[in-house]
Amino acid sequence: MDLTGATRIVIIGGGQAGAQALQSLRQGGYEGKLTLVADEAALPYQRPPLSKAYMKGEFSEERLYFRPESWYQDQNIEVILSTHAAKIDRTAQTVELPHGGQIDYDALIIATGSRPRVLPTKGADLEGVHDLRDLSDVERIRPNMIAGRKMVIIGAGYIGLEAAAVARQMGLDVTVLEMAPRVLARVTSPVMSEFFETEHRAQGVTILTGARLDHLDGEGGKVSAAILADGTRLDADIVLVGIGILPNEELARDAGIACNNGILVDRDARTSDPRVFAAGDCASRPLVHFGRSGRLESVHNAI
Repeated sequence: MDLTGATRIVIIGGGQAGAQALQSLRQGGYEGKLTLVADEAALPYQRPPLSKAYMKGEFSEERLYFRPESWYQDQNIEVILSTHAAKIDRTAQTVELPHGGQIDYDALIIATGSRPRVLPTKGADLEGVHDLRDLSDVERIRPNMIAGRKMVIIGAGYIGLEAAAVARQMGLDVTVLEMAPRVLARVTSPVMSEFFETEHRAQGVTILTGARLDHLDGEGGKVSAAILADGTRLDADIVLVGIGILPNEELARDAGIACNNGILVDRDARTSDPRVFAAGDCASRPLVHFGRSGRLESVHNAI
């Protein structure tokens, strides 16, 4: 990222990419005005532990934070939490806030991250059906993680398998459903898929590959079972959905910045507007070996 000449930098998004941008700018000697706008109430925090140590109660919320509150004060960083950036005016070079305020910028970094894909089936809105993306999700899920309860996880990606391992450690009866013929099919080799599947089965996780969900049943507005396309009924006290994510590109797209399944950036993270950059899950960057752009949903990509 070449931010030469910028004296007012605004970062939208308090995830890994936004936090790393703040840190890198100050460590790199940038002394200008630096403002973070984030829609969550918490300071920027690590997300990977949410499905592991934090879910089990081994981490306090403060241990998730990249930096304590005092660091932002010491670094003279303005932090605006619980605030969703409403609009980017590229002509005026401002970020508009929901209640009429605005922030001027010379350079803007969009790090709005991603959101879970919504389960496209009947029953997806029942009580007891959860996503796992942020702190508030964990606070809703954790009270239901009680030994002996039945948990159905839809999707055998990293989130699904991590949650399955933790749920088994907490004593739940866990079944993972995956449409693909193997777990982690999109991100790893068949050999590694077999390794992870074997490890999970050894811990008592039931894994059903090639399984297609038809719908979720409920009683009194609360989920009670997952019904597969072949008619199989799996009783469920809690359902976790992990079927992928979508980039939060709408803010950029509405501002006229080029997007295509993510905010399009070059190798320097610059968007179609030379004063605007994007990073993390929301960005689609050049994949040199594939000759196209794509999103890399990982901590490594965010930093």
